[in-house]
Amino acid sequence: MTVSPQPILATPLTELRGVGSERAAQLARLKLFTLADLLWHRPRRYEDRRHTRDIAQLAVGEAATVRGKVVALGLKRFRRGAKSVFELILDDGTARLHCRWWNLPFMQNYFRQADDVFVYGKPHSLKPRTIDHPETEVVESGEDSSIHINRIAPIYRLTEGLPQRWLRGFLWQALAQCEDQVGEPWPGDLLPDLPARGAALRQIHFPNELHQIEQARTRLALDEFIELQLAMQRRRQNLQAHAKAFPCRGDNRLIKPFLARLGFPLTGAQTRVLRELRHDLGGEFPMRRLLQGDVGSGKTAVAACSALMALESGFAVALMAPTAILAEQHYQNFNAWLAPLGVPVELHTGHRKTRKGRQAEAEMEIQPGLPGAGKTPSPPSLVIGTHALIESGVDLEKLGLVIIDEQHKFGVAQREQLVRKGRYPHLLVMTATPIPRTLGLTLYGDLDISVIDALPPGRGTVKTFVRTPEKLPKVWEFLRQKLSEGRQAYVVYPRVEDSAAGSVKAVTRELERLGAQVAPYRVGLLHGRLRAEAKEAVMIAFRRCEIHVLLATSIIEVGVDVPNATILLVENAEQFGLAQLHQLRGRIGRGGHDSFCILVADVKTPEARQRLRVLEETNDGFRIAEADLELRGPGDLLGQDQSGLPALRFGNLAEDGKLVERARALARQMLSSSRGQAAK
Repeated sequence: MTVSPQPILATPLTELRGVGSERAAQLARLKLFTLADLLWHRPRRYEDRRHTRDIAQLAVGEAATVRGKVVALGLKRFRRGAKSVFELILDDGTARLHCRWWNLPFMQNYFRQADDVFVYGKPHSLKPRTIDHPETEVVESGEDSSIHINRIAPIYRLTEGLPQRWLRGFLWQALAQCEDQVGEPWPGDLLPDLPARGAALRQIHFPNELHQIEQARTRLALDEFIELQLAMQRRRQNLQAHAKAFPCRGDNRLIKPFLARLGFPLTGAQTRVLRELRHDLGGEFPMRRLLQGDVGSGKTAVAACSALMALESGFAVALMAPTAILAEQHYQNFNAWLAPLGVPVELHTGHRKTRKGRQAEAEMEIQPGLPGAGKTPSPPSLVIGTHALIESGVDLEKLGLVIIDEQHKFGVAQREQLVRKGRYPHLLVMTATPIPRTLGLTLYGDLDISVIDALPPGRGTVKTFVRTPEKLPKVWEFLRQKLSEGRQAYVVYPRVEDSAAGSVKAVTRELERLGAQVAPYRVGLLHGRLRAEAKEAVMIAFRRCEIHVLLATSIIEVGVDVPNATILLVENAEQFGLAQLHQLRGRIGRGGHDSFCILVADVKTPEARQRLRVLEETNDGFRIAEADLELRGPGDLLGQDQSGLPALRFGNLAEDGKLVERARALARQMLSSSRGQAAK
């Protein structure tokens, strides 16, 4: 996250006292190059060194800070010198503490007899009191107690060769030089209830009281959120200032027969969302809308209706999917739906392209002298593809609407590349990964949001069970029973091939074993490294029930729709995030039969068990996404590189919902004020 530029903040750290080439290299490994980088280097925790704990009061598994004198130390080698343990014994007058470092013999260089040492860690034994690999800091004689001891001391993320004490002292010195020159990034007294930015930086690094830490973090997090909201709202303003929308409301001549042939009525939620889309498609500015809907909620039918509105209006539509499997499935569905209406549906993926013939035909229509030239131009088409649509050689004539399915699988740049194929076309991005409100406002703040919050009727129930590996024999017995009833199953493993971590299963290694477990039923293999033709052949066979069990990686998490598949077995489920498991679970329960999701996990801690229990307790994707955001953070949830999210240093999207809302309102206030001043 960048901060508002102030001349002093751009000062290179190499110009500061005490930073030679070696220190500069160490700081660079932490991505600290300027004074701003340094001041925004957030402590990862704090030690209240005003109140250290007596060694005698330590408890097993409870982290604490103690201070004592080194009374003994030594290095022991064994296994002919291949292994070692360095041990340090501290005494604070109440008891002794043994600190041990395994196979780190160089630790003996950092301590001397009678050193005064701070130690932080969790004891694993009280007989004797022992901490393995604790964090330590030696108190230097004559040291300034206002920086390192007798205070709330910041503890920073470090790199090899960079001492904690040095970095803390360096920050103290930097703050003393520039705290008063940091300045305020926002006009007026916008944040009267929070400390000034310079004071917040002082408090985040060197608080006098513990409550100042959260107060300072709140101020600095709000700065980040305001900056992010300003960028997104400016982007929206810029679009509206320069773009005039194509009229794509349609006239219902295609939608009415489409809905009549669909075979099921739209839900109230789908109808409500379609009204929102029609309003946008007929609006003054190009539509920019995010459509959220849980797995199985009917987003594809809504996408088809929005595409028909644009096609009725004479404009082409492009739909981009993240995988060839999903693009092929969309092609089959949309072709079955729209071809009877006279709408051309085309496919463009890395290995299959149906557009070439149509483009040649279009060229023939406009070139005089060619046979058949001058006949009525072809109607606008729906082009479905993967990221291959972005390629420079792909022309999308008269593009009125871009639909991006499973938006979280694409980067922001890829989205923009496809939109640039036309001249400000309408944009609809869809996701079956429910996005918590805070994350939605942060990541998609420049989009309007629609939610399909109800599932179509007639779906079977989906029951989820978490089982340990010891229960697998009963699981296989249950799966065989369902296969004998005519159902089909997915079996998902985390990896394609075997790895050093032998406990994590791979599909290629397990194929033969699974075949033996479910014989005489046929097993098909699907993973990302197969050739596109092989993937397509496997999926066709599975849809036709020629394959009864599909052994796959998480490649099936989006878009695979086989109503007869009612069993999902995921082994090593602890390797997946909750949102991803929920996506995988969305592959079943798509027909009228009851379905069963079985998560086999080697959960060793109550926390890990509770995490998976969320899936047992609810099918609510938004609740699951909130839990996943809290547990893993947005970078892991969405993929940091794909998400387009900046690396927030102080903001916490799992907990700062009110701050994001406040930042959004403040950004609007500032932009409105600046527009008002410009108009005078």
